[in-house]
Amino acid sequence: MRNAFADEITSLAEKDKRIIMLSADIGNKLFDKFKEKNVGRFFNTGVAEANTISVGAGLALSGLKPIAYTITPFITMRCFEQIKIDVCYNDAPVVIVGVGSGLGYSALGVTHHSLEDISILRSLPNMTVLCPADQFEVRVLLRNIFKYNKPVYFRLGKKGEQQVHKEMPELEIGKAKIIEKGKKICMISTGTILPVVLEVHRKLKSMGIGAEVVNMHTVKPLDKEYLKNAFDCFDAIVVIEEHSVIGGLSSAVSEFMADNGKCCKLVRFGTNDTFMHNFGEQHYARHYYGLDSDSIHKRLCKELKLK
Repeated sequence: MRNAFADEITSLAEKDKRIIMLSADIGNKLFDKFKEKNVGRFFNTGVAEANTISVGAGLALSGLKPIAYTITPFITMRCFEQIKIDVCYNDAPVVIVGVGSGLGYSALGVTHHSLEDISILRSLPNMTVLCPADQFEVRVLLRNIFKYNKPVYFRLGKKGEQQVHKEMPELEIGKAKIIEKGKKICMISTGTILPVVLEVHRKLKSMGIGAEVVNMHTVKPLDKEYLKNAFDCFDAIVVIEEHSVIGGLSSAVSEFMADNGKCCKLVRFGTNDTFMHNFGEQHYARHYYGLDSDSIHKRLCKELKLK
């Protein structure tokens, strides 16, 4: 996914000379091609993420199109105040890119986990939150971002993510993407956990249950039109995300449900309100939090009384 990002942003920058890369001391080799093709438009701002964001805001307010890029917890939580005041308050079109989101860097411990980023950034006025599921979505959404001209948080995985689409999908910021049509149960996910959700879909299908699978690549602004129809049409809404159950996509869906007087069975899958003191790769961490396909399927069958 990060390789697709580097390749796509290099191509976009060749066409638009206003695009500037700011890297907080990561990905220097990854962006070698960008530096070669777009001389003078890559800046290593060092381990100083707050300053990176402020520099980005200044560039954006000067008419340029800056991207601030580094590992997710450092480009979000470490510089939240600068994102709030310098970027969002000024409605400055900075693209904030967090790589290795969720449990992508789980083996490095809690310092590198990012399970609160969606929650804190979707709370900010003017901020758009995008979570692509695979490399094709990275490319399509990036192309849309630079026509959007708003502050954007772009939540990436790390590498080796399973491909979902066979070709470039049609995506629109703020509009959910139906991956599999279905009835009675609607499974909504965001980001790189979508392949796990599709595996759950296959398990349900083997039981004769054709659930709908929806990719909510845009967490903010939320696709309220799709949610209205979903709450009216399905017996159960299931939200699955590699993020805390507090404040993420499932919280946004819950808020919509409450604000619009909808009544439906809602099942939420995310990380619990606890730190993970164990160490392991992403698949281990997902199992730890009950976010692997077997755990999700088992809990769904129990809560929805599926046979």
